[in-house]
Order: sequence, then C-alpha cells, then structure tokens
Amino acid sequence: MSSRLSRAAVLRRLGFDVTRLGPGSAVVARPGVRVNVDRVDPDSWVVHHQHGRRQVGREQKALADYIARQHMSWLLRQLDINCVLDVGANVGQYAQRLRRGGYTGRIVSFEPVPAIAEQLRETARDDPEWVVFECALGDADEETEINVRPGAMSSLLPSSDFGKSWHGRLREGEAQKISVRRLDGLFDEAIEGIRDPRVYLKLDTQGYDMQAFAGAGDRLSEIVGMQSEVACVPIYDDMPRLPDQIAAYESAGFEITGMFPVTRHRATMRVIEFDVTMVRTEAVGRAGAPDSDH
Repeated sequence: MSSRLSRAAVLRRLGFDVTRLGPGSAVVARPGVRVNVDRVDPDSWVVHHQHGRRQVGREQKALADYIARQHMSWLLRQLDINCVLDVGANVGQYAQRLRRGGYTGRIVSFEPVPAIAEQLRETARDDPEWVVFECALGDADEETEINVRPGAMSSLLPSSDFGKSWHGRLREGEAQKISVRRLDGLFDEAIEGIRDPRVYLKLDTQGYDMQAFAGAGDRLSEIVGMQSEVACVPIYDDMPRLPDQIAAYESAGFEITGMFPVTRHRATMRVIEFDVTMVRTEAVGRAGAPDSDH
C-alpha cells in the first residue's frame, strides 16, 4: 500500500474518521480518541496517539491484525492455494476471514467439541467449498478428553499456572470426550476432487500444534504453506516454546514469511503468542514472480 488513499481506507475500515489537513497530513479521530497521522516519506506514515496506554494497545492490535490479514491474503495468492486445512476452527472465524479476504478455494475445518462443531456446520452450511470434520488433529488416532473452556480456549492440555493467572477463562472448563485423528489418515478425503492440490495448513489448537503437525506424517511434503501459534510464554502445561516449534517446522522444510503478535501480557508488556506464517521456498513463484512489496 503506497498511496495516501489506501492508508486512509485502512483507517476507515478500523472505524476512524479521517480528515485531510493538507498535503501529507491528516487528523484521524474516533469518539474519545484523537490521532495525528503525518506523512514522512512516500511509503511510510507515523501515527501519534494522544490518549491513554490501554487505548494505544487496542489501536496497535487493530492495525497489526489488519496487516496480518493482508499478509495472509497475499500469501495464499502467491502460493496459488486451493485447499486450506483449518485446524482448531472453533465456530469458523478464521474461515470467514478467508472468505472476506477473497479466498474462494476449499476450506476443511477441524473442530472436536460437539456443540461448537454444530455451530460451525451451521455457519458453513451454504458454502459448498467449506467442509467440516468433527475431530481434533494429533499424532495418534484416539478417543480422549478435551478441556472445554469459554470462547476459543478449549485445549487438550491443562492450563499452566501462568495461564490461570493471566486469563480467568483458563481457570474454568469441563472435560468432554472427543475424537483425535492423524492428518495423514484424513488427507486424501480433505483434498478429494481437487485437481493439483495446493495445500495450506493453519494450526490454532491451544497448545497442541506440534502434535497435529506430527500427525501429517509423510503428507507434510504436500503442504506448501502453513501457519501456527507459537508461544513465548506457555499458557498450557507441556506447551512447547517458540524456539522448539520454529525448529521443528524449519526442519520439515518451512521458512518464515511473517510473525504477528496475537496476545500480550499487559503487566510485563511481553508477547505471549505469535502467529507465524511459513512457506516451502520451492513452492513460491508458481503463480508468477512474487510481489516485491505487498
């Protein structure tokens, strides 16, 4: 995005009113918020927030989320993706963002909690290219229990002490029986009918990404791009930390294209988790030369 118009459009989508003051300068406002935007060169803007720290944090997250969504849309186009494996789908928030971003290929969502999977199926009902599997993904086919918590925090792992202190929802929950499957056993069904599949793996399993990744087995070679939540401060027991996750993904042939903060610990300013996007470099460029600036 290199024009003033595109940046103003971004801010308007985030709910701001944008008023031009003159060449290269504008005031951006929302109720109770005043932000000055100054153009410092043709491709860079500086945003000065004139309000409290908490409000600054919210606006930074909104802008970061927008950048992450734009990167994701660009990545799917560059890789010519036609099948997204949405692991840890919850009620379909990620898949809906993909559709709003212009992705029209197949989405295969995996959600193990029966009541949530039912909501997911209802959301996907009128989308013929959106398939729902009622199971979790892991490194073994088994029946087990998941800790069902409010919102999107259900996990096969118990909450860590830090997690319980950080978020009240991680102190709640009840155990429910679910099915866990290996991805390599479901892969053919997921891509059935797609000519020349170009598969992207999205992992958001509340601490279980590494097990789900391992369950892809030899089919990992058919996945050209992926993303995973990686932990700087584990909120679940036995959840791997960022260096271990990144090392495992890199050893399987993936390399980082972007990292985007998901959550922070406000008291210490630490990032708790990042979304990391990765590609097989040999898969890049199939749909044409990569954009130099997105």
